[in-house]
Amino acid sequence: MNYPESVHFLYALGNEIKTAKLGLDRIGLLLGRLGNPHRDRRFIHVAGTNGKGSVCAMIESALRAAGVHTGLFTSPHLVEPVERIRVGGLPVDAGRFSRAFDVVHAAAESLLGEGRLDCHPTYFETVTAMALVVFRDLAVSTAVLEVGLGGRLDATNVVSPVVSVITPIDFDHEAFLGKSLESIALEKGGILKPGIPAVLARQRPEVEALLERRAAEVGAPLVPVRDWRAEQIEVSPRGSRFLAVGPRRLNIECPLAGEHQVDNALTALAVLDVLGISVTAIESGLRQVRWPGRLECVSERPDVILDGAHNPAGARSLADYIRRFYGGRRVWLIYGTMRDKAVTEIAGILFPLAERLILAAPDHPRAVRPEALLELADHPRAETASSLRHALEIISAAAPDDAVFVSGSLFLVGEARALLVQ
Repeated sequence: MNYPESVHFLYALGNEIKTAKLGLDRIGLLLGRLGNPHRDRRFIHVAGTNGKGSVCAMIESALRAAGVHTGLFTSPHLVEPVERIRVGGLPVDAGRFSRAFDVVHAAAESLLGEGRLDCHPTYFETVTAMALVVFRDLAVSTAVLEVGLGGRLDATNVVSPVVSVITPIDFDHEAFLGKSLESIALEKGGILKPGIPAVLARQRPEVEALLERRAAEVGAPLVPVRDWRAEQIEVSPRGSRFLAVGPRRLNIECPLAGEHQVDNALTALAVLDVLGISVTAIESGLRQVRWPGRLECVSERPDVILDGAHNPAGARSLADYIRRFYGGRRVWLIYGTMRDKAVTEIAGILFPLAERLILAAPDHPRAVRPEALLELADHPRAETASSLRHALEIISAAAPDDAVFVSGSLFLVGEARALLVQ
């Protein structure tokens, strides 16, 4: 199939969250038919609720700065599915993506024909297998894998990594992972493996205790990020700089915005220290890291900032950023979200910070209708937009000193980025 056909087939498999079939049997069979591409290279495996994408991007950038031939697998994408599979810091091209799809799809069809699979692998399973095939074919040395959902039964959990990483855990995807932080943490902790160093970001006390017990049970050597600290912190609207003090001392400049990125950077540092990456490469890699759609300023006067704050913890980080750097300016918020999110809680965090609130639906079947959001908005200057494009037309009235935020869903952020970033 060509690229558009392969993407159409993947989408036809159904939404990757709604149609998720957690378990490793199907992906194991598929990878076996493909020659087990996950068994002949080094992996860093990253789970968590918030920050895992940023941490993955930081680790990969520093490895690349150290001269490592890197792969990076993340989800979801913002604009095009090729963004999920990166080699050497760049998304694979459409031809490489479609060829990998053909290989994986043919393997799946042969297993289906033999009656060894109950159904075609899911969207996420298929793309995971595609990434592993690409990393093998392009002789990637070390690949950073972001867990898709949970950890224990996630398709990425077939790998035997050199380091396992768990970023901060909070509420999200409760229908799949359980309604308590403890149950969610148990699922995330399912990526920990015997003898494999486990880097644990700072967590809530009850979560940290549970993960530490889990690491002890499986025999995973613990590498707590609390052994690192940040001093002389300077945070700006466009990033941060600080002195990282731990087993080594590093001068860190990070262009990813938000004070929470300091903690994410410390997590990445702990991983890179375990891997023995040089101070020079770490400092250079973090200085050059990019992670679009997360407090990303795509335009100025007025500032237009994209942030995929899709759960309460992400919304709190965004709210902190707005209060810290835009407290004295008029804030416009374009907000749209999915039905499986904690909409009422997130609205309570973000909506009061906006002087103008425009409610729009991402172009997605799971999107919440703007009219439904309006009913719970309780905001004096809230209105609906028929589309994101319409919402962007409304904010054209913003003054040069105003600030516009597009948030709520990475799908909405991706649409905005496609329209605003050339």
